[in-house]
Amino acid sequence: MTILGAGLLFFLLTLGQPSEATIKNCASAVAAVILFTCVLCVNQTGNLFYGAYRVDLFSQIFKILIAAATLVVFLFGNGLKGIKQDSRPEYYLFLLVSNLGLVMLVSSVELLAIFIALELSSFAVYIMVPMRTTATGIFFQMEAGIKYLLFGVMATGFMLFGMSYIFGLTGTTSLDGIAEQLPILANRPAAVVAMLMILSGFFYKLAIFPFHFWVPDVYEGAANETTAFIAAVPKMAAVALLIRLTSLASHQGEMVLNLLMVCSILSMFYGNLSALVQKDLKRMLGFSGIAHAGFILLGLLTFKLTGYASAVYYIVGYALMNLACFLVICQVAAKGENLGISDLSGLHKRAPILALTLTVALFSLAGIPPFVGFTGKFMLLLGALREDHLLLVTLAAINTAIAIYYYLSVVRMTFCSDSNGLGNVQTGFLANSLSLILVTVIIVMGVAPSWFVALAESAIKTIL
Repeated sequence: MTILGAGLLFFLLTLGQPSEATIKNCASAVAAVILFTCVLCVNQTGNLFYGAYRVDLFSQIFKILIAAATLVVFLFGNGLKGIKQDSRPEYYLFLLVSNLGLVMLVSSVELLAIFIALELSSFAVYIMVPMRTTATGIFFQMEAGIKYLLFGVMATGFMLFGMSYIFGLTGTTSLDGIAEQLPILANRPAAVVAMLMILSGFFYKLAIFPFHFWVPDVYEGAANETTAFIAAVPKMAAVALLIRLTSLASHQGEMVLNLLMVCSILSMFYGNLSALVQKDLKRMLGFSGIAHAGFILLGLLTFKLTGYASAVYYIVGYALMNLACFLVICQVAAKGENLGISDLSGLHKRAPILALTLTVALFSLAGIPPFVGFTGKFMLLLGALREDHLLLVTLAAINTAIAIYYYLSVVRMTFCSDSNGLGNVQTGFLANSLSLILVTVIIVMGVAPSWFVALAESAIKTIL
């Protein structure tokens, strides 16, 4: 209800011509109120709409995470320099609509409710991508939006076809009802195919191979603020639903396990090898995101509480690392333009706090201790090793070594090169404060993960 009210506020703002300061202040205030509301409702439980919408600790924790990440995006948006000036109220409106779909998605426990929430969150983002201004010299945002839409529609088609199979086999669309009948259907090929097709819809959201083709073009074509949102927020909701679904799919045995293993390996290798040759920072982060999605599958394919908790821990850490990277991108690219890796030359002299933030985020993405990325990867690898997936763990370790090369090449450009005539970066108090907060959280979560993992396990127990 809070998000709906916020959306209505921005709909009213679209009817007039509010100043940039008014739009930004309203957005920040609204995002803070939404986060506060989520925190207030964290302990509430219940079922709505004939059991299609469930409020429990699992869904409420994810709503807090989604709201917090959205607030960070709103705060470091740098006045939406990359968005058309006359479309900024509409941009915030669609961003809130996408947020509404995501918070509905993590509470949905019925196939049609999941489909509606997923499409609500997706179509709003499809509209946000082409809203990028052409003043930056970038003109392929329309192409990026069309690719995002077409691949999304294809993934949705697979998912709906799988849902129809499940309904035909079980006679219900409720996840609870499906869970009761899945042990009986475990050896039915139609049930296995249906589950794989449903999972494909969420593989698209998480950018798992082979549903990854939209990632580099959308990351590069969308405005920096839009890419920051896409890179961090929807992926947390996708992991939440994948946990719900894979906890059901554990009854399917070897078929689903093999699919997750193959997708994990292909995602890691494709993402990391493609990232090695990138010159644009956002494209590099896009390909690395495909590789990190493969890592997250390491937790899901254990079908165990600890594996699911590790996946939640890792996706939260991944969101923090991406938000830190995009905070730097939005500040350095002051006019909303794309940022090449070479544009970071001498950043340690031009903006020391931003250079520190970027370095910590990239070290964490590379899996270097003591940051959250290292701890998360260690937990995921250890969980997979306990399930005797030795080959998978070995390949994941090789991918970690590959990733270190291209992440550290960006750090080298930041600290070991001259500025080459590039001017100083103007950063305000808010950007510097956000930078230090993100750095602190990345370090603290890496050094002391037990409290968050315990919270994740408590939340996941409510759905198992």
